[in-house]
Amino acid sequence: MEYTDYYKTLGVERGTSKEDIKHAYRRLARKYHPDVSTEPDAEARFKEVGEAYEVLGDEEKREAYDNLGANWQEGQNFRAPPGWEQQFSGSRFGTEDFSDFFESMFGRQRQAPRGPQQGSDQQATLEVTLHQLYAREPIELTLDAQKLMEDGRYQRHKKRLKVTIPPGIEHGQSFRLKGQGNPGGNGGQPGDLFIELRVRPDPKFRLEGSDVHSDVTVAPWLAVLGGEINVITLGGNVSLKVPAGSKSGSRLRLKGRGLSGGDHYVTLQIDVPQPVTEAQRRLYRELANLQEKADAGR
Repeated sequence: MEYTDYYKTLGVERGTSKEDIKHAYRRLARKYHPDVSTEPDAEARFKEVGEAYEVLGDEEKREAYDNLGANWQEGQNFRAPPGWEQQFSGSRFGTEDFSDFFESMFGRQRQAPRGPQQGSDQQATLEVTLHQLYAREPIELTLDAQKLMEDGRYQRHKKRLKVTIPPGIEHGQSFRLKGQGNPGGNGGQPGDLFIELRVRPDPKFRLEGSDVHSDVTVAPWLAVLGGEINVITLGGNVSLKVPAGSKSGSRLRLKGRGLSGGDHYVTLQIDVPQPVTEAQRRLYRELANLQEKADAGR
């Protein structure tokens, strides 16, 4: 097989510092990365650059490679000393198979899958308030994700997305953002992001499916005589007619005031005020007498 001059591949001299070798590798990896390069031989050159850095970027492999001597020329017929590769082990670095020259020196390395690789899916939880869910405005979500670097490696980073919750999604359900998962390899498509919706408890409202529930306190005379009250909903204040003769626990509906076409149900709670003056007590006694007479006449 032919000898490969890894220093020539990276365009550096023997004795170059480890840091300069890393800079040279990154520059060439960006230049020849198949996803961005327009060079006709980009894929092959990217593979060569990755293999060169696998050797020169590793202190043990570089020392062994240098021990072969500096008199070897690129393309010269080469054969490694017997048993040479047995002292090395490890996993591959690049995106393609290593050359016969590399394997003759360092043994056969574990190979990455060939061809485009589909990115993996991700899971995330989005916690929102009832008001945010009602408004359906985009909500920022931050999650840990992988980023494909120009040198072909993956790096963890914080990913921020503006998420619009699809209509009809309820607490505990999930929805998918296509292509927002981890990036694919070798030009493969990214995975998807599955988001589980969590709705925070609200002090004023209760959520049941797409329906919203709340309690409203009314005075006894309004419950008896009927009238209109002001009700707070997720969409703002509205006027609600209370029928005469309503009882505590009666439930009234505000159509379409819930989530995604659901309704808002108002449960009446009758508040009986405590009499504080003699005039108020007299009125209660009169009311009690009238009720007794009405019951006796039935």
